[in-house]
Amino acid sequence: MSVINNRKIKIGVFGAHRGSTMINFCLHFPDTELVALCDRYEPALEDWKKRIGELRKETPDLPEPALYTRFDDFIKHDMDAVVLANYAHEHAPFAVRALNAGKHVISEVLPAHTLAQAVELAETVERTGLVYAYAENYCYFRTTTEMRRLYRAGELGEFEYGEGEYVHNCIPNWPNLTYGDPNHWRNIMFATFYCTHSLGPLVHITGLRPVRVNGFERPVPKRCLEVGKLNVGGIELVEFENGATVKSLHGGMIREPSSVWYTVYGTKGMAESDRWDSGNQKLYVYRQSENRRDDYIPEQKTDSSLTDKITGHGGSDFYTMYYFIRKIQGREEGNESIGVYEALDMYLPGLIAYKSIMNGGCTLDIPDLRLKSERDRYRFDTFGTDPDYCGSMLAPSYHKGTPVVNKEVYDLVRQRWIDGGSK
Repeated sequence: MSVINNRKIKIGVFGAHRGSTMINFCLHFPDTELVALCDRYEPALEDWKKRIGELRKETPDLPEPALYTRFDDFIKHDMDAVVLANYAHEHAPFAVRALNAGKHVISEVLPAHTLAQAVELAETVERTGLVYAYAENYCYFRTTTEMRRLYRAGELGEFEYGEGEYVHNCIPNWPNLTYGDPNHWRNIMFATFYCTHSLGPLVHITGLRPVRVNGFERPVPKRCLEVGKLNVGGIELVEFENGATVKSLHGGMIREPSSVWYTVYGTKGMAESDRWDSGNQKLYVYRQSENRRDDYIPEQKTDSSLTDKITGHGGSDFYTMYYFIRKIQGREEGNESIGVYEALDMYLPGLIAYKSIMNGGCTLDIPDLRLKSERDRYRFDTFGTDPDYCGSMLAPSYHKGTPVVNKEVYDLVRQRWIDGGSK
């Protein structure tokens, strides 16, 4: 890969809503230039056109990005890199297209929907030699970054057990998230698909690969069916390659504030983030050798002034883009970026967990797609819950059969969205 370190990196963003943080980064970071925006929803583009127009009154030299509603046109634009902030189940196909077009890629969660997509993605990254970064932002909280430092420095010893939790009840905001679309990915995806927020940081902290998994699915509650959501979330019990066990919990249980929480137990001590008051700002660390517990707010990883401006998801959104840019520039900091195989290590346990659920909760091996033999085994595996990608291997959204939801439910949700969202 030839690095870019003598000019600004030209970036296009696909997905103007979730991509807001990335757009703001590109508008303000000195080494980037926002050259193109793409979104199927034209009002989102018009909103950004107005906002960037206001910025240009203060900064006349700020370029005005080209606007596209079709990815086919967007990908032809002269740019170095593409941000994929489109629908979660569509990232792999668009990443492959962007890489094949010669663009570096940073992908939002998730990296793929099916094993077949995962194989194609991994092989495309290898063949093109371009940067692929995975924007699992929860790896870059103050707490998870500090846990990674402590673990890699040997202060916690060998990893024995961990837990990751992402509990977020989005039902009150469902009209603004799904627009009453029965086939929206948030409605139809399997219960364990969104595991990278809960499991991913533990993979990143330890550097260990998940090798086996058992999956569990809770019954779909009435509150979900009332908005057309066909699952509530899942649990994965995961074995890592060193024999350690991890419990990963995620979904829409009722709780406020939402829980984004991690704990790491080692042979020398343990560390965990605050569950309530300080969220992922405060860390608790116990060291056995000193029989002492410390609690503190770790320092930010970089002193960039933008960490105070790009504040999405507890400040972690800044780092997904920052390390991506540094990777393209060939700088050492870019090694903190999450590559394709680590991304798949974070996601595949959830996909395999649903296969486990469909097979009575049995333990299943998690493929290592670094290996050609494993790729060949799963090259045509389209198991999943999206009818546009899964073909004959389409699975139900709930393991006992996809619940039936009347059209009137989705019509009502859509009307609530039109009327202004959650009422």
